[in-house]
Amino acid sequence: MDTLPPDPSAAAPRGAVAIITNRHGALLLHLRDDLDTIAWPGHWSLLGGGCDPGESPAEAIVRELDEEAGLAVDGLAELFEAPDAHGSGQTITFFAASWDGDESVLPLAEGVKLQFFAPEHLPVLTIPPFIRDGVHRYLATRPGT
Repeated sequence: MDTLPPDPSAAAPRGAVAIITNRHGALLLHLRDDLDTIAWPGHWSLLGGGCDPGESPAEAIVRELDEEAGLAVDGLAELFEAPDAHGSGQTITFFAASWDGDESVLPLAEGVKLQFFAPEHLPVLTIPPFIRDGVHRYLATRPGT
């Protein structure tokens, strides 16, 4: 009996994150819990998480935004993928959307805090390298940045 080689993409862990900006160009960041049991504890990151079995990154990001922060955004656009080689081991799909609400009233279900930061404040924050690279890649495509 012939067998097909395993499809490496079928078993590869996947995740999704969202770059959420407001009308001022600030980015919504999520301060992760400082727990040894999670990837990138105590780091500022983007909202998002892993894909459930059979779930696409586009489905996962909508679910994660709702689960983590009760956040629903219109016009989520898929941007690119990047590996989180030193954290979760997942291939992460980056999405972007805008939202002009008050982050302090969101019902945060995971992590410590949500806060908008102007791009010029990013260098002083502790951010996972693949997230920092993804944000810089996104910002480089925006006019006037």
